[in-house]
Amino acid sequence: MIDDIHRLTSDVRLRPATLGDAASFAEALIRSRSYMRRWEPERPASFYTPEGQRQRLTGLLADRDAGRAMPWVLADEEDRVVGAMTLASIERGPFRNARLGYWVDVDRAGRGLATAAVGRVCEAARDGLGLHRIEAGTVVDNTASQRVLTKCGFVQIGTAPRYLHIDGAWADHRLFQRILHDGPPQR
Repeated sequence: MIDDIHRLTSDVRLRPATLGDAASFAEALIRSRSYMRRWEPERPASFYTPEGQRQRLTGLLADRDAGRAMPWVLADEEDRVVGAMTLASIERGPFRNARLGYWVDVDRAGRGLATAAVGRVCEAARDGLGLHRIEAGTVVDNTASQRVLTKCGFVQIGTAPRYLHIDGAWADHRLFQRILHDGPPQR
């Protein structure tokens, strides 16, 4: 389930990220930069280059290999990146938790892709990684992302003042969690 490819719509699928996605990530992030600005940290210009994305993906894939993260891409029919889903800060032991982050390309937003992909990632987290819980946070005015999380079974558990530095300022966030199962931790 972790390394599987899942069709989300007739023209978009969810698959594991690879280093070969760097140039496509850069293109998608440039295309969506102004759209996502109010929900993202300020980034250096190098972040939006193929080399910047290659460096970012190298770190994410090393974290994946160490069991600390699982990055996926949403890819169109030509295998171009049109979004991403990442489980980060994966913890084992009695916590069995991860943090979820995601985005969808400006040209694909509002079509249910995030909802479909978050649902698949939750299944993979439960069935493939044996996680108990996933947490996510959104800037307080990101109602679209809050709807995605709610549709996927997340519940709001609080608000964190000045939680992350977003778009040049410390931003309050709504915090969500989804309990995936109540069984004992898998070995």
